[in-house]
Amino acid sequence: MKRTYQFGLLTSLLATTLGAAPASHPGIAPGSGAEWHGVNGDSDETGFSQLSQITPQNAGKLGLAWSLELPGEATLQAAPVVVNNVLYFTGSYSDVYAVDGTTGSLMWKFEPKMWQHNPVKMNYGFGANRGVAYHNGKIFSAALDGRLFALDAKTGTKLWEAETTDPKGGQTITGAPRVMNGKVIIGQGGADFGMRGYVSAWDENTGKMAWKFYVVPASPEENKGNPALEAAAKTWSGDFWKKGGLGGGPWDSMTYDAELNRVYVGTANAWDYDPEMRSPGSGDNLYTASIIALDADTGAYIWHYQVNPRDSWDYDSTQQMTLTTLTIDGKPRKVLMQAPKNGFFYVLDRETGKLISTGQIAKQNWAERIDLATGRPVEKAGIRYESGSSVIYPNGTGAHSWMRMAYSPKTGLVYVPTMQAGVRLYKGEPAPDELKVGSMVIGTAKPEPGDGTGTLLAWDPVTQKARWKVHHASFFNGGVASTAGNVVFQGTADGWFHAYDATNGKELWKSYVGMGIIAAPTVWSAGGKQYVSVLAGYGGSAAAVGGPAVAGWKYAMPRRLVTYALGGKQVLKNLPHPTNKVAVLDNPDEKLDPKAIAMGKSLFIACGACHGKAAIGAGGPAPDLRESAIPLDPEAFSHVVKDAALISRGMPGFGIFGKPVIEGLRQYIRAQGRIELERQKNKAGKL
Repeated sequence: MKRTYQFGLLTSLLATTLGAAPASHPGIAPGSGAEWHGVNGDSDETGFSQLSQITPQNAGKLGLAWSLELPGEATLQAAPVVVNNVLYFTGSYSDVYAVDGTTGSLMWKFEPKMWQHNPVKMNYGFGANRGVAYHNGKIFSAALDGRLFALDAKTGTKLWEAETTDPKGGQTITGAPRVMNGKVIIGQGGADFGMRGYVSAWDENTGKMAWKFYVVPASPEENKGNPALEAAAKTWSGDFWKKGGLGGGPWDSMTYDAELNRVYVGTANAWDYDPEMRSPGSGDNLYTASIIALDADTGAYIWHYQVNPRDSWDYDSTQQMTLTTLTIDGKPRKVLMQAPKNGFFYVLDRETGKLISTGQIAKQNWAERIDLATGRPVEKAGIRYESGSSVIYPNGTGAHSWMRMAYSPKTGLVYVPTMQAGVRLYKGEPAPDELKVGSMVIGTAKPEPGDGTGTLLAWDPVTQKARWKVHHASFFNGGVASTAGNVVFQGTADGWFHAYDATNGKELWKSYVGMGIIAAPTVWSAGGKQYVSVLAGYGGSAAAVGGPAVAGWKYAMPRRLVTYALGGKQVLKNLPHPTNKVAVLDNPDEKLDPKAIAMGKSLFIACGACHGKAAIGAGGPAPDLRESAIPLDPEAFSHVVKDAALISRGMPGFGIFGKPVIEGLRQYIRAQGRIELERQKNKAGKL
């Protein structure tokens, strides 16, 4: 949570360090100080540090202070929380680490061991977790299986745990909790499985649920007496509640507004993706793809703003919501800023939820503009794949995903990691290697210039204009931190950690860490020295996305936490480099059955989210199976897939698969390996 300062001291600090930019809360400095108590720094989610020791003039003197290897980890998405010179963060499968900030040594580790508690939940999502929260000597974290934990910050001892989801349902948690007014708030994913989304708050001392808010309505009987759900039900058609949970899960960001005592919740897509299937004829389908303001004490609805009414493209609005005060038309306005998936940047009045302004931050072709009078998008014709297919920008990954943006009250700019890729959508039967989700087929669009790349965008939220851009050849890049020293930090998918001048985007320094970065940095200080820490662990949805997200990192390559400071002298040694070379393992004497291969191909969709599309690994949460010896042995393969022999390492069991299915999957993997061997042979022959 934020720390309160003496007002006189604060005024002096702001005048010398932050210039004339107004604070979000009167009497409280914007951003984080020596410590970093939440995944985005302060409760306003600015990703901004008040520290100014590192500047454009001396950033070139940054060096490695220390590093910590993290064996067994794959996807690292968290930004460490720092309290009392201790760094706290989560790993791939929700393990919580506490690391000494002076030495970089591990102090304690908490393992939820979901494979023992509820292994079925591992079938609904890959291993990823975006961090912890701190308050009053406690660390709060959530596990993929839906449990919420309170841990003693000094020892890692579990103080309580709570089941926040149906243990038998398809909901999982990858997001970080937030703390507010003695409560811990958490959402969950599952919209893509049709689960009904909600956000819940739990007493930070006892673990008892304080309140719950459902994102989408249910039956008339269940909605009765709840004005928010009764109003939402009017935006759905027919007997919609009989079709399932309808989605909307708030799987990532929530922001606590201490000044107004509200919490803002970003919600996900509706289910089915095709609105004609879920709500025939009409309906905005509230409160999906929306920002919702709730009373922090009771969870009561206050207002909502729907970013994409009647969403058809998986345009979640779960991205970070940053609070500040901006001077607009000569007047201070309390605002909420968000860059959701859909390619626009939004500034809302956070008191009323009314749209103030928008601007296009990335390539998009689904809307002419956002109408400021109504707040609704003016959609282009043909984008809902009404007849035939539609090529849409951005694709479902988004122009901006969960990777953190940062706001600097010193420059007045927001620094957003963006990306560009399109998708072909249609209804019908999928072509080979295309994915059918519900009634919608996700196909492949012909690449256009700039596809598969990313940018670090410096955006002026008042003028809704870009100030500068840094172009990255890579697609999935890390989140951002900004500082009062006028420096912006970002890691990239190619394994480099960068420092840029916050004013003009000039690169000041970079360091190679030997692993792609998708997490955001944390800025903190101890003993009068400023540090910058970041987790290097490429993965997450890179395997499921495939294509431009394949950055050449292998599952077995080391993951690590690195920390930099001015004058740091440590050196990372024997660092690997990304490679797309596949070391295929094969038994050439084995004869493969075309029918078994065809069966395996149709079912590999259940494996692709972790092992990559068409068994083409992407360095994600699981290995490239073409390089694995296990599929060479039918018995060993069945032991892993059916009997869950490797569940403690993140590989869930699929006991529902019969012997023919398992054999089909095995042979499909071997066939894909042989295709790669043939490709390598042909390539060598042309040299």
